[in-house]
Amino acid sequence: MSERKLLLGNDAMAHGLVESGCSVVASYPGTPASEILSGVALWRERYGVPMHVEWAVNEKVAFEIAYAAAQSGLRAATAMKQVGLNVASDPFMSAAYLGVTGGFVVISADDPGPHSSQTEQDSRLTAMSAKVPVLDPDSPNQARELIATGFELSEAFRVPVMLRPTTRVCHANQDILPGPVAPSERTAAFVKDPTRWAATPVFRHKLHLELEEKLAGIAAWEPTAPRLLNPGVSSRKALVASGVAAAHAREVLEDLGLRDVLPLWQVVQPYPLHTAFVERLLADYDEILVLEETTGVMELQLADRHRVKGKRSGFVPEVGELSPELVERLVAAFAGIAAAPSVAPPTGGGRRPTLCPGCPHRASFHAIKRAAPKGIYPSDIGCYTLGLNLGGVDTVLCMGAAVSQAAGFYHAYKLSGQVPDIVATIGDSTFFHAGIPPLIDAVVQDARFVLVILDNATTAMTGNQPTPALGWGAGGVPTATVDMEGLVKACGVRFCRSGEPGNLPAFTALMKEAVAFARTDGLAVVIARQPCVVDRTYTGERPPKRAVRVSDACNGCRFCTTQFECPALVYDEETKRVVVDTLVCSKCGVCVDVCPRLAIEEVGK
Repeated sequence: MSERKLLLGNDAMAHGLVESGCSVVASYPGTPASEILSGVALWRERYGVPMHVEWAVNEKVAFEIAYAAAQSGLRAATAMKQVGLNVASDPFMSAAYLGVTGGFVVISADDPGPHSSQTEQDSRLTAMSAKVPVLDPDSPNQARELIATGFELSEAFRVPVMLRPTTRVCHANQDILPGPVAPSERTAAFVKDPTRWAATPVFRHKLHLELEEKLAGIAAWEPTAPRLLNPGVSSRKALVASGVAAAHAREVLEDLGLRDVLPLWQVVQPYPLHTAFVERLLADYDEILVLEETTGVMELQLADRHRVKGKRSGFVPEVGELSPELVERLVAAFAGIAAAPSVAPPTGGGRRPTLCPGCPHRASFHAIKRAAPKGIYPSDIGCYTLGLNLGGVDTVLCMGAAVSQAAGFYHAYKLSGQVPDIVATIGDSTFFHAGIPPLIDAVVQDARFVLVILDNATTAMTGNQPTPALGWGAGGVPTATVDMEGLVKACGVRFCRSGEPGNLPAFTALMKEAVAFARTDGLAVVIARQPCVVDRTYTGERPPKRAVRVSDACNGCRFCTTQFECPALVYDEETKRVVVDTLVCSKCGVCVDVCPRLAIEEVGK
């Protein structure tokens, strides 16, 4: 008999995948979705069920691996964050036409806010464009339950199905009674049908017509029909909500004493919106308040714009999360009653986000600025984006763009006749994810810049997941390894050297050598190799500890706190000098080589 468990939303979805008989799960880490795959690996081991679980090199590859399993008749899933869906959008669009044999669930975790993303885009819009049905959970337990619903829907209509949790679902905890787990009895059995699986444009037209028929059927599928959460309420006004906004609205109605006044409809399938539901809304209600994050997807499917209050009408904000406080104000205004006065969140105080004490990236950026002080610094997606605090990051666009943009800056300035030093930075996991194709292009087009691959032997920003170079995968399963230097050289790079940024003098000299090569000979790659200081999974050798102190030679110039910005170095306003916070210091010792007055010295030397 199952026991109740307090589960993180991502762990709850992971359990839902295992208990639903999913056989293949592939993912690339990205907050807020990162823990889903690691949770699947944990439950797989605990229950002893045979599954293939992998961290793929990127979201497109993860999607295609899982989709092939669904073509073979197995239940399969892929998980990613909303910007990861951009990377997987090509197969996502095509898979909707081709369909599936086994159930296929695409988990795309959105980040309204945003809290940890470049955008707060709405994955439901991408699903609408692809003509893929979407399920929108309001809580960790409903997300777990909708996994099973998603597989059933996928198999009933032979289409991929998107499950779209948001940050507040992924990272909330809930007391859950999980379902039983049993090994899947399905076996892979791919049935060849080139007119479907390898369809040419003439067949794609036919598949598109079939897809439209499927969507019409999905818009009438009873298991995902909207639910009236307070039946028996009679009013000419109604609330329609999906996702976390539905959970907030349910509580707000209780708090405002409106549960018996305003009907509340929860929509678990915002696309396609059920046809009969749309007809009922327009027949029964004069005013309709639509609450959804982040875009008005349900609004777009309601024909009568005059009676709908939402994002398109300007009643509901189009940007940011729908917090409980905001939902309360919106519902109160819709009902014509006063809401509790809003309390402004506290402002000020605290330290801005910065790299960890002892982070090797801090030393890398310092060396880059010394080697190319007037350079242009394109960068990428990762914790090293915080190099912008150090003046070592000028651009951040998307995964892999540091390499492409560095080439773009080179070609643009070459036309002007004067090329500055260009030093791009990219993490090791991001390099494997999206940096290789633009590196090949840069070599072929003779773009001349320095690419620094910040190799800290992990995918640090999302929870220390493995990279292809480490030799282990999801759940610690051994894997083959990829030789980064060999890969770089195979791309045609003639200058490829590695160094340890913690040895700042030697690494700075290497950076200067690379910059000089790029000015006259071509693209140079420097691999800054030193493990993440907080990665507990790392088992290799680490640099020796070097305790430091600040001597009387410190004159309070603050060079170390502003240009190096180590959290362990603190300016004392009373003494007008810098001191070492020994509770924070990681004893990397790099700051010894940073101080221009040599006022930071190693203890015992």
